[in-house]
Amino acid sequence: MSLSEARAKGWDELDIILVSGDAYVDHPGFGTAIIGRVLESAGFSIGVIAQPDWTKKESFEILGKPRLFFSVSAGNTDSLVNNYTPLLNKRESDAYSPGGKPGLRPDRAVISYANRIREAYPDVPVVAGGIEASLRRFAEFDYLSNTVRQSVLADAPIDLIVYGMGELQITEIAKRLDAGEKIETLRDIPGTVWKMQTKEWKNDFSGKIPKPDLDLSDVDSPEIDLMDSDSIHSNSIHSNSIHFNSIHSNSIHSNSIHSNSIHSNSIHSPDSMIELPSFADVFESKEQYAWAFRLIYGNQNPVTGRSLAQVHPKTVIVQNPPMRPLTEPEMDFIYELPYTRMEHPSYTEPVPGLDVVRFSITSHRGCFGGCSFCAITQHQGRAISNRSEDSIIREAVLISESAGFGGIISGVGGPSANMYGMTCPGWEKRGACTHKNCLVPHVCPSLRTDHSRMLSLLKRLREIPDVKKVLTGYGVRFDLAVLDDEYLETLCKYHVGGQLKVAPEHFCDPVTAIMRKPNRAAFEKFENKFKEINKRLDMKQFLVTFQISGHPGCTIENAIEMAEYIRDNNRYTEQVQDFTPTPMTISTCMFHTGLNPFTMEKIHVPVTRTEKKIQRSLLQFRNPENQKIIQETLIKAGREDLIGNGWNCLVKK
Repeated sequence: MSLSEARAKGWDELDIILVSGDAYVDHPGFGTAIIGRVLESAGFSIGVIAQPDWTKKESFEILGKPRLFFSVSAGNTDSLVNNYTPLLNKRESDAYSPGGKPGLRPDRAVISYANRIREAYPDVPVVAGGIEASLRRFAEFDYLSNTVRQSVLADAPIDLIVYGMGELQITEIAKRLDAGEKIETLRDIPGTVWKMQTKEWKNDFSGKIPKPDLDLSDVDSPEIDLMDSDSIHSNSIHSNSIHFNSIHSNSIHSNSIHSNSIHSNSIHSPDSMIELPSFADVFESKEQYAWAFRLIYGNQNPVTGRSLAQVHPKTVIVQNPPMRPLTEPEMDFIYELPYTRMEHPSYTEPVPGLDVVRFSITSHRGCFGGCSFCAITQHQGRAISNRSEDSIIREAVLISESAGFGGIISGVGGPSANMYGMTCPGWEKRGACTHKNCLVPHVCPSLRTDHSRMLSLLKRLREIPDVKKVLTGYGVRFDLAVLDDEYLETLCKYHVGGQLKVAPEHFCDPVTAIMRKPNRAAFEKFENKFKEINKRLDMKQFLVTFQISGHPGCTIENAIEMAEYIRDNNRYTEQVQDFTPTPMTISTCMFHTGLNPFTMEKIHVPVTRTEKKIQRSLLQFRNPENQKIIQETLIKAGREDLIGNGWNCLVKK
């Protein structure tokens, strides 16, 4: 983070400078740390500018001019999500800043950082990555401005976006720039987005690539497999070797992750692209916005996904197909790099976000849950990338020997706690299905859902001498857990510290269907098993449930039904989150358009602050502050039967 530190390492200049909206924490739970360590392991000298003053270009000059490029990221979260509550009030703290201090990152941080860098160093390439750039790579609804904004690549002086988990892409970019290639020629790397001049588009591409029409005749299924149409499919897009078989090694100590063989000259030819509705189209038409989202969503498969092009007023945004998932040796290699697992020593206050993950372990990436309100599918993918048991055990031993460790590993998992080791026989040859969801409305029979690898891992973790407890207090996908009695009993017996947090999100079946969450019956089956096992083990442990209020598709009637269910089953909780439209999720598409993008059916969307407050109040009907608004709502809905002194009443007269 300083030139003196660089010189102490023997670096006369820095090859790459990473700019982040987060404080610099050298822990694998922070994206900047991973990218920095991966690039360092490839032989590059790396600097970090953390939370610079975005109003002054001098803040971006403190490490000098990098030899190869700048990489900018908003940090571990989208800057608008980080800075604002669901009701767009300024947040009072920031978990990724020293002392939790708010206001150290700008709104739309990627754009602000890129602008200052370009002022300071006009000739240095700028690459954007991380969750903000990744999920704003196309024209996207912006909750703060309540409008559709251009791709961040069109809004900022950025040369290239790395989308998804970017270790392979960023290393390829670094090696090729180091070899003398120009940034504008790097058009063939999977998992990247680049921009084309309008003149080139008109001369070489316009009118020559498929532009699927919005067709409402095929919307009879929840999802449409856009890869099956002969008019938009070609087997010559790219070979599977690009995605699954290259950059592979059986040794985590090799430099296999740094191979130069991940590009293909065919992925940006006219016959391998799909043209999305333009920025003008999606800005003016909600139907076209939903259609564009559907095309983007259907091409997030690294095996069958097509290149996508979207015309903007002054440029054309082109997304290459996604990067393949990491192999197990690559995952091991990345997570066993020499992280200090601490904040940078220049900080005088702790970074709260580190406390959450300091003694936790990442076992896998990806999630095949496909929840509508979650962007993990668009960022990490649906296929699971696992680490080996041995690698995880080595990290656990390292943690157990670290300063401040109290004997408790706070979590082992990924986006979910219990998808480790799970797979589908179709993933390697065709990727995850684009025509159906893996878990909803039912668990797909092709999915291998046994928890044997997870159980083996947990047993080995429990046997580490200095580890007293391995907690799994959150992130359990209960519709999977209920399928394996041995896992659920092991969980209850050893890995729950009194409370297990699960996320049914809602108890009204029409709403959970739109959320792509398990229905009420699935949750009740899990709840009953959880209670039975704890009773048999003579343990007093409880479920804490998370709910989302105001989600697209949820009406006032649904919210009332939800309140009645909470009343009848004593499921009352303060763990209620107002729905927030975050970039590139199905739910955000529905929030903006009022349409289900896979069926094009109209759905109800709670948009106003008043309705949002009503729905949240109904889920928290026992709060005295909510009594008045609930009473008014019940009268308006014709549900006076729920007002009074009876056992079934939500509010008193």
